[in-house]
Amino acid sequence: MRVLLASPESKTWSSRKHIPLGLGYLGAVLEGEGHEVQLWDGAVEKEPLTTLLDKERFDLVGITSVTPLIHEAWEAARDARDRDAITILGGPHPTLLPGESLERPDVDMVVRGEAEDTIIEITRALEKDRGQLDVETGMRHFASDRWDEIAGLSFRDATGETLHNPPREPRRDLDNLPFPAHHLYKIKRYTNLQPRTDGLDPGARAYTIITSRGCPYQCIYCSKAVTGNLWRPRSPENVVAEWRKLVVELRATEIGVTDDVMTLDVKRAKEICRLIIDEGLNQVPWITIHGIRADNTDLELLQLMKEAGCKRVGFGVESGNQRVLDIMKKGQTIEDVRQAFRNAEEAGLETIGFFIFGLPGETEETMEDTTRLALELDPDLANFMIAAPFPGTELYQMILDGGHLFSHDWRDFAIHDEKARFTIGGVTAELAERKWHEAYRRFYLRPGRLLRKGLRPEFWRRLPTYLSDAKRFFMSKSSSVT
Repeated sequence: MRVLLASPESKTWSSRKHIPLGLGYLGAVLEGEGHEVQLWDGAVEKEPLTTLLDKERFDLVGITSVTPLIHEAWEAARDARDRDAITILGGPHPTLLPGESLERPDVDMVVRGEAEDTIIEITRALEKDRGQLDVETGMRHFASDRWDEIAGLSFRDATGETLHNPPREPRRDLDNLPFPAHHLYKIKRYTNLQPRTDGLDPGARAYTIITSRGCPYQCIYCSKAVTGNLWRPRSPENVVAEWRKLVVELRATEIGVTDDVMTLDVKRAKEICRLIIDEGLNQVPWITIHGIRADNTDLELLQLMKEAGCKRVGFGVESGNQRVLDIMKKGQTIEDVRQAFRNAEEAGLETIGFFIFGLPGETEETMEDTTRLALELDPDLANFMIAAPFPGTELYQMILDGGHLFSHDWRDFAIHDEKARFTIGGVTAELAERKWHEAYRRFYLRPGRLLRKGLRPEFWRRLPTYLSDAKRFFMSKSSSVT
């Protein structure tokens, strides 16, 4: 079969462009079955999806979607169905709300959860049964019994009823998965993982890698729709085999680790670092894109990460108030955070702190605690966010039950840092937005910080970037809140 894997273009936010790793895994397993695969990533493509669909015919089009891009995913499905392709939606949002997508005639199926095994079973079934189109509704129905046996699949049966097969158990043997099909990426079109000091990026070959899946922690703001609660690590040897491919064969200039909790098993994380060092792969810098937990580290680990080539490590601090941390079920203490930053500094690593404003139970005083902790920790970068209630999270349900959600349009669930999306208890939108802007001003406009930055040559080379960031954070419409 000719298969196209697609990631919609974001029309609601802009960010650094990283390869869609999940589609790379799907491409690898499909090619292993003998299918011809292409990948279209709207973040970097120069032509719209319709141009590709007009040029080439595909039997199957698989589209991944997060919540803010679900409308773009539905549009992509419509374009594919108009050209007689079978359409499948997957990713976090369709996993959580499969029936919503199957109400649309352009969506033939939804894959819930991790899709490597499900997509193979679907292609085998499609070789014998492409379903039947209902002329009146335009919906495709699947009548044979083989569709009922595919775990993790949602589809329409012969009567048009939407069926949700039992969920697929998370795959535990991650070492038996092929490495992502890196050749499907137009790698030179992706941005580097960290801004260069000269503001230019003519030859970035930035790859990402995931060393484990799942997360056992229960933070109320986090959605784990695809990978779930069960932590499943790859072996250190398997991880480093892929690392070697990225460095030696693909000539990576940067590597980003995308795990939710890479260091859950500290001993394993140390072994990965030692193998990277032993094999001489540590000349390529790497970062932890989503950060690591402060309570899953120690000084030896951070020193090994530094020796293994890690340049910057992020920590999910979230709040500077222990009561709020307990409400959000973070499972760490403020002293854990302080110790992690001390260890990172001693190890010589750059740091980034992630902070959230506007969670349930917050007050102006607790948000002030967060700003003060950020100033105390003084990471190289601080990322302040306003809490976002994504579907499938406990936070989302808490707001539906006892708060007020400003919009039910999924397009409004993009990461607009300056925009509060709900009220609950004493947490008003005005308060969250005001404290968010205040935190950015107080952290980044400190005279001492500006002086330290100004003494570095790269500051002046990157001044246009800093000015652009300042315009975004301090001169937006809502920054008039003081």
